[in-house]
Amino acid sequence: MNAIATTAEAPTLVIDDHPIVLQGCRRVLEDAGIERIIDATSVVAAYRSFLRLRPTTVICDLTFQGSGLAGLELIRRMRNANRAVRILVFSMHNDPVIVSRALEAGALGYVLKDHASGELFEAFQRVRSGRPYLDPRLATEVAMLRTDPKRTPETQLTPRELQILQRLAQGKSYGAIASDLSVSYKTITNACSLMRQKLGLRTLAELIHVAVTQAQRQG
Repeated sequence: MNAIATTAEAPTLVIDDHPIVLQGCRRVLEDAGIERIIDATSVVAAYRSFLRLRPTTVICDLTFQGSGLAGLELIRRMRNANRAVRILVFSMHNDPVIVSRALEAGALGYVLKDHASGELFEAFQRVRSGRPYLDPRLATEVAMLRTDPKRTPETQLTPRELQILQRLAQGKSYGAIASDLSVSYKTITNACSLMRQKLGLRTLAELIHVAVTQAQRQG
């Protein structure tokens, strides 16, 4: 974690586990006239910095190595600690379900990492001033998803995730599912973690329950 100034203004916190991303965000913030920037590369370090330094604006990734979509819970915790904080998600995930989860957790804006720095600049300026920002490519999909009364696994999961869900309903282990689908064990564990995040579930048991219920409804 680093700071680049010692002025009295509240800092802006950037949270990402990739140094190149942090460096790029720092340039964008400096262009925006931000004089005090702090960064963190893990969820634990980020939350400690948030509580200690009380930033008014946060740029946060969602995915952290070994922790899946831990950024969603981090956003929720930061918002619970300070309802006034303005959080911009800067992520590679363009799945409208994940975007919707981030907004529900308390993010005010969402921008994709594959955009030019100019869009990150615009998104940051809007969120910093208290106005929402949503990547234009995602806005329609997110709006449709959030107003859809039939938010079932079919509408929220990818075809591969549905294949995994079907096998969970059959009582298969992670290893057996990985063998069936010719992928690694880690791919299956990561996919199940992502499905829990998408569906708002906390445990594997809850995910299996959804899988069984889904299979019964289809059968």
